[in-house]
Amino acid sequence: MFLLEVFDQTLKKLKSQTANLITLTNLSLGGFAIVFGIHGNLRLSLLLIFTAALADRFDGMVARRFNIESDLGKQLDSMSDIISFGVAPALLLYEGILHEFGGPGTFFTVFYIGCGAFRLARFNISENNGYFTGLPITAAGVLATLSFFAIPYFPPQTFLFLIMILSFLMVASFKLKKI
Repeated sequence: MFLLEVFDQTLKKLKSQTANLITLTNLSLGGFAIVFGIHGNLRLSLLLIFTAALADRFDGMVARRFNIESDLGKQLDSMSDIISFGVAPALLLYEGILHEFGGPGTFFTVFYIGCGAFRLARFNISENNGYFTGLPITAAGVLATLSFFAIPYFPPQTFLFLIMILSFLMVASFKLKKI
């Protein structure tokens, strides 16, 4: 009887933390993407960012499915997103091409991260009304990461322009319907 109760309580706790565990997987993948990017393994960094995007897609679905949405989960998701879709893609593009611009490349890399953080903070204090305000950081991060494939085919200025545009789109005030 005692072991059955302990097992049941453990199972309930595990279920209640499933979405947060997936969110922490997102964060971990983003952290590894950063580390591998710093060490020059940009293709693995890219793969880890895309895998983090999958984890990010599933954490919210799991939270809603199990009815375990929480303020803690919302905050943890934003902290994970700034790592996986703010810092990791910015570093990937910086290491891949933006470093060639020196100071401006560095500035706009950090500017992108700051705009992503601002966008997430604004999201966290807004009411859930079925719309996003500005481009979600996940979308911006995936687009920035996808652009890495285009580096051999476009002039370097394209990527400086792209990171500026993505930065401004994240903090813009237009509305996007959540899907």
